[in-house]
Amino acid sequence: MMVDAGGTAAVVDVLPEKERHHNDGGYSSGGWKSEDGRLSCGFSSFRGKRVTMEDFFDVKLSKVDGQKICMFGIFDGHGGSRAAEYLKEHLFENLIKHPLFMTDTKIAISETYQKTDSEFLDSESNSLRDDGSTASTAVLVGRHLYVANVGDSRAVISKAGKAVALSDDHKPNRSDERQRIEKAGGIIMWAGTWRVGGVLAMSRAFGNRLLKQFVVAEPEIQEDEVDEELEFMVLASDGLWDVVPNEDAVMLAGSEDEPEAAARKLTEAAYTRGSADNITCIVVRFHHDKMGGGDDYSPPTLDSSEQPSPELATTILHPPWIAVSNPAQNS
Repeated sequence: MMVDAGGTAAVVDVLPEKERHHNDGGYSSGGWKSEDGRLSCGFSSFRGKRVTMEDFFDVKLSKVDGQKICMFGIFDGHGGSRAAEYLKEHLFENLIKHPLFMTDTKIAISETYQKTDSEFLDSESNSLRDDGSTASTAVLVGRHLYVANVGDSRAVISKAGKAVALSDDHKPNRSDERQRIEKAGGIIMWAGTWRVGGVLAMSRAFGNRLLKQFVVAEPEIQEDEVDEELEFMVLASDGLWDVVPNEDAVMLAGSEDEPEAAARKLTEAAYTRGSADNITCIVVRFHHDKMGGGDDYSPPTLDSSEQPSPELATTILHPPWIAVSNPAQNS
């Protein structure tokens, strides 16, 4: 259950139990709607042409000092799934415990990202693996939306019908990232794409111990206000963004009333446009007609016993646009 001020804040998983764990096959989609109707979200996740599934996603709620908190995350692993799975298990739990979470949310997010990265590396110190992960997270506190990003997953909002990116991909050839890496003694090399040390195609990530001096887990954070113009948000791994531009994503998602249907449409579009990666996205829709005016908006009411609404119950299926006989291919 959630614990209010005076105790340790706990988090509640919004998604059904079977979706809190890694599903390494096929396709899954589902969603959740708040009890008061102010917020709804949907997800869609597909292994695609990859042999293995390294994407994870998370939706959690909590309560701190009487304020309800909503947290959404996309974690795209590389070199293995362990780093992404670790973030799903620990990142939001760590964040909600940060002593500055309510008073300086940006500092709390930044320090929690880096602390969780350090703890992951410690937990893997005896392992021969050296996998890593992106993280694109959105934290809703009152009317304030904080989007933090490490890596090349991305968050895009629809504001008055226009696509607005709330994160900037961490690519090695981004001029400021190249300068930072070279100043630290690293090199950027072309190997099919620009890569740190000729190895990693992103300039920031969790994990990646061997490149840690250059590939940091310090997030870039953008803040926006949930007002009448903010219609919905899309969080997704690069399996979507590699083939679906921001404007297309907003157009496609905006054509569906239910966020689960929107998430499924985005996954379908990425697959049919030739994405060679795992594809995972979360769509969060804000229902302003349920929010009322003034400054009394708060994220959705939830207690520990609430379950996802039946009409948005999770399904795991073979969607019609995926041939069951489609062979897995390692890209």
